[in-house]
Amino acid sequence: MSNTFCVTITHCKTDGDKATLGFVVANAAQGSEKETMVFLSSDGVYCAVPEEMAKINEGGPFAPLKDLVEKFLKAGGKIYVCTPCMKKRGITEANLIEGATPAGGAALVEWLSNGSPCVAY
Repeated sequence: MSNTFCVTITHCKTDGDKATLGFVVANAAQGSEKETMVFLSSDGVYCAVPEEMAKINEGGPFAPLKDLVEKFLKAGGKIYVCTPCMKKRGITEANLIEGATPAGGAALVEWLSNGSPCVAY
């Protein structure tokens, strides 16, 4: 059984529920002592932009996205943000929350090639 887990998130502004659920699962994996990586691509890159992530609050029983992201990072989770997706949307590294790392698809491929299971939202 793999000691790693991956969650890919491709929505934020377009579907806050999917962004929220992705981070709920990421927190569950991190809390289960799995080294967990979230890969944000497409519209999901906005999950790492403070002013956009703060707008997502799907309501009970879910915590606001901002709280879920902060909890994930505090627990040692890793967030990678698709560099070409950022560029397409005019997002720079300076626009990202602390702890989010710009990365290309190769980072995701490397993570998965070591046998990590992955879910997508």
